[in-house]
Amino acid sequence: MSESHLQRIAITGAGIVSPLGIGWKANEASFEADRRAFKPVPVELFEVDGFVAKTAGMVDLPDEPVLKKKPAYADRGTQMLMLAVREALAQSGRMNLDGIDAMIIGTSAGAMSLGETYFENAVSDPKRQPRQLSLAEHYQPQRQINDLAAEFGWRGPIIVISNACASGANAIGWGVEMIRSGRAKRVLAGGYDALARLVFAGFDSLKALAPSGIPRPFDAARDGLALGEGAAVMILEAEDVRQSAALGEVTGYATATDLHHLTQPDPEGKAAIRTMTQATRQSGLTPADIDYINSHGTGTPFNDVAEAQAIATWAGEAVPRIAVSSTKSAMGHLLGGAGAVEAVICLMALQGQWMPASLNVREVDPAVQFDLVRSFRRARVEHALTNSFGFGGTNATLVLKRRSA
Repeated sequence: MSESHLQRIAITGAGIVSPLGIGWKANEASFEADRRAFKPVPVELFEVDGFVAKTAGMVDLPDEPVLKKKPAYADRGTQMLMLAVREALAQSGRMNLDGIDAMIIGTSAGAMSLGETYFENAVSDPKRQPRQLSLAEHYQPQRQINDLAAEFGWRGPIIVISNACASGANAIGWGVEMIRSGRAKRVLAGGYDALARLVFAGFDSLKALAPSGIPRPFDAARDGLALGEGAAVMILEAEDVRQSAALGEVTGYATATDLHHLTQPDPEGKAAIRTMTQATRQSGLTPADIDYINSHGTGTPFNDVAEAQAIATWAGEAVPRIAVSSTKSAMGHLLGGAGAVEAVICLMALQGQWMPASLNVREVDPAVQFDLVRSFRRARVEHALTNSFGFGGTNATLVLKRRSA
């Protein structure tokens, strides 16, 4: 179905928190400077002894409490999410969540750090167990979203999506679907995840982390990813009820599962090709109309070549003219928050008419046929596409369009 037959979905607010900074301005300045955000994981966060990698992309959170009503239970992820929500509301000209019909949030790990603390305390001091029930309660991702809603006194429907690294993108996609189906007029959608030792250990056990701590997406000698943390949300509104200026539009969304392997992508990229094809078709576009792709681009040997080949197959003759980069090269893989953060980065690129870089590339992989953006670039960007591919074969693609008002 072409764009003209579908309800237009305006983005009237967007907030972003990443290792590169808190808010649009800080992130845009970091991209313009081709800055990397990796630094040693401090022992105060968790021990990395015994792990191959010792660094990650970490957010510098403010010292003052982000949540006023329940600050004691606000883990890092909840704080990042709240900061992103506040920025999105401010951009949309809102003071609170009034008028928002639904909240859809994607996360992979939830408040994993609270769960870790709960079990560590249970082992070290069993007598404290009864006093720790609040930790167990707030470990659940829906509880963190409830805490966020409680901050605003909002009682609308909450949907939590957790399908690995595609969670944030799928949350935005489901927001689009809710509006187009008539079930909502305004939706707050996005994703978040925070660094946690258990997650770090899991990726280390898979030998997926770059030993140097620096990922090199689409480099011929890439050797793994780096983990990061962050959050991003968008306020999506049906065009016919929009009350604020539009920053951009979500014109296409598609999701598919490849069922190939739990941790490795389908080498032929069938599901990735399907989501890119369906999302561009839904937008009324062809691959040649896409100016920029924010790739999934993790920096692992299997992922990058599969995605490069999928983009080439999908784009056909247009592939040499399509600019592509992986912002994970600068901030790491934000897991459940990645798709939402990268969608907001695409929105920023559309607004600012620039493309962020794929950093750390020494020699481009032979599988790359597209225009790999290797340093910050001023460029015309009317349509941007972002891919998110998760463990278990979950694939999601979003297409965004520039708007001037």
